[in-house]
Amino acid sequence: MADRQKVAVFGAAFVLRLLLICVFPSLPDLLTGRVEVSTPVTSFKRLQEGLFLYTRNVSPYDGGVFHQAPLLLPLFSLLPGVKSSPFSTAIFYSLVDLVNAHALITISNSGQSVQSRRHSAVRKHIRWDGVSVAAWFLFNPFTIATCLARSTSVFTASGILFAVSNAVSGNSVNAMLALGFASYLSLYPALLFVPLVLLCYDQRAQKQAPNSFIFTLQHAAILLGSITGLLGVSYLIIGNFWDFVSATYGFHLLVPDLTPNVGLWWYFFIEMFDSFRGFFLGVFWLHLASYVGGFTARLWRQPLFIITSLLGIFAVFKPYSSISDASLYFALLPLYRHLFPLMRYTFFAISALLYSTLLGPAFYHLWIYAGSGNANFFYAITLVWSLGLSILLADSIFACLRDEWEQAHPEAQGQEVKQV
Repeated sequence: MADRQKVAVFGAAFVLRLLLICVFPSLPDLLTGRVEVSTPVTSFKRLQEGLFLYTRNVSPYDGGVFHQAPLLLPLFSLLPGVKSSPFSTAIFYSLVDLVNAHALITISNSGQSVQSRRHSAVRKHIRWDGVSVAAWFLFNPFTIATCLARSTSVFTASGILFAVSNAVSGNSVNAMLALGFASYLSLYPALLFVPLVLLCYDQRAQKQAPNSFIFTLQHAAILLGSITGLLGVSYLIIGNFWDFVSATYGFHLLVPDLTPNVGLWWYFFIEMFDSFRGFFLGVFWLHLASYVGGFTARLWRQPLFIITSLLGIFAVFKPYSSISDASLYFALLPLYRHLFPLMRYTFFAISALLYSTLLGPAFYHLWIYAGSGNANFFYAITLVWSLGLSILLADSIFACLRDEWEQAHPEAQGQEVKQV
């Protein structure tokens, strides 16, 4: 029965994506140009520019437009041209979504969200099955928009989801290799190493607890080795090592392109004096990385929840945010169906997200095309978007902590708790 449901959900999701392209043939190009979906480091148009140079034996980074990983170029060079065969690319991206959904089913069926080595949820009987979680992901409008826009962020999401699915399955080596692939593409997934290795350690310790220090060093070596190997292959493709490193990872770190997006960085650095830019770049990156230690120290009993929460943090605070980052966070959030009864501000969070989703394109149009607004219009609505995500994230963390507290104090289950 579950297999039939999975086939039905996957088939419907696949057909829906192709149907949207058939009915609205201009939709992919429209979404590709939207700043809410495509960023300078995930844009399909910029990938096409790099591919054009690459197929003509010119460095793809010479144009100053392409800032993505070199290994994407030989991959997309194997596909037919998007102009001559648009359905080939659409089918490829749709299949990637289905692969990601399969990884989500593996994560859900492992039961790690409700029962880990050190934690057992009080309401663990309240949960959705893996197919329902996959359907939540596949039919999420943000996921569909990302797929149709052909954003390369889907490959980063694949690396993260496969890293987690292998970790919960006990394949720690494959988990580190997948995380290395995701980190090679987008840099920021490397921050997930600490909770991911903690998740791998918990799975291994259920059979026989290894030395934690040696276990961490071994997996750090695997992660670094996988990234080094991918960089080595990239060097063989491009030839000039520093050329692509500065154009990809340097671009991520220094944020030179201030194209508007749904994140918080672009407007702040537009208004920033150049003399203070280096200092605030360090502050912003330190702020993003600081959540790893705090979450791990407090929620170490639930490493999968740490990964989920960090993905929510990335969706709010990474430099080039898009709705694809939020869709990845929303994909893992249904794993914690048992926490939903404990959440207090779900209505406000969802209202803020819907409000900003509907008004964001309108405010951008008023600013860029109608000329009746300015940058403050669009930045204000991105602040509402970030506020909605922050409320949802903080509320889920409260629910997680409340669930841990009720596990330690079963006599107080259901009672109101006030901070004194």
